[in-house]
Amino acid sequence: MKSRLLAAVLAIFLGGLGIHKFYMGKVGWGIAYLLFCWTGVSAIVALVEGIIYLFSDDTTFNSKYCK
Repeated sequence: MKSRLLAAVLAIFLGGLGIHKFYMGKVGWGIAYLLFCWTGVSAIVALVEGIIYLFSDDTTFNSKYCK
């Protein structure tokens, strides 16, 4: 099980680099975020993901977003 709060914090503050995706075991998506970090789009998407992670409960988070 991964920490929902840690994933949300990583997504909000370092999400543009895909750190939250690497934490959750989704290396392919993490690399994609790294490749597009210069555009700013990945940072916006990560911010939205971080907010979604904050408002979901632990069981839903682990079943839906974690490997």
